[in-house]
Amino acid sequence: MPTLTMYQVDAFADRAFQGNPAAVLILQDWLADDVMQAIANENNLAETAFARPNGKGWDLRWFTPVHEVDFCGHATLATAHVLASQHKVADDMAFATRVGELRVSQRQGAYQLDLPCFPPQPVDGQTMLALQEILAPHPVVGFRNFENLFVELADEPSVRSFVPDLLRIGAFHPLGLVITARGQTHDFVSRYFVPGAGIPEDPVTGSIHATLVPYWAEKLRKTHLSAFQCSQRGGHLLCDLAGDRVLIQGRAKTFMKAEIYLPE
Repeated sequence: MPTLTMYQVDAFADRAFQGNPAAVLILQDWLADDVMQAIANENNLAETAFARPNGKGWDLRWFTPVHEVDFCGHATLATAHVLASQHKVADDMAFATRVGELRVSQRQGAYQLDLPCFPPQPVDGQTMLALQEILAPHPVVGFRNFENLFVELADEPSVRSFVPDLLRIGAFHPLGLVITARGQTHDFVSRYFVPGAGIPEDPVTGSIHATLVPYWAEKLRKTHLSAFQCSQRGGHLLCDLAGDRVLIQGRAKTFMKAEIYLPE
């Protein structure tokens, strides 16, 4: 019976049981798409990452329990951690993905993600009305990128106390919903909901910061930002806006090594 090795890594975490868990499989070549999707569904984590060598670096793909996605930060960090800790890759890493090249460098036990910047775009009026209904009575300022809707709320307590109506948020699928506000001890905070992708609330998300960082950098007039994603598990991200790239620093911890038995 064919077997594969899989790791589960807590990304954006200083120790296990924090941050955002992701599964990682390092392959010699892709499995069939339906097999990779079935593995992600079986894991039932926000993301399962699959990587293979491409001669210059690595090809990288990510699957939620429901479908393949275009962009994921925390599972990229988890993949880099597996390559560094289990496959002894000591150099900087380059990952070819659907959103272009993502780069990861190792920084004294931590990792720096180098992601493309996706500046905020305007939201159409009909969508804005729907967001205002979901988020009432909070003041709402909306924007978007290619995969998510974003809403700035009045303050951090509004973000922390928000109770999501997952059925109504799921109606925006394939778009997810990010809520954010100026932070009390961090520059900004956020939460992220993607029920249509099988992720009621994502614990800590790298990809949304490719838009949150340029948004808050302009509002706060600074390019070095401290961010906190205030989910139940929570996660701290140190972020920099560097031209058309967003740099995010974080740590990762391996939680589990497993052997998958594929059906014949």
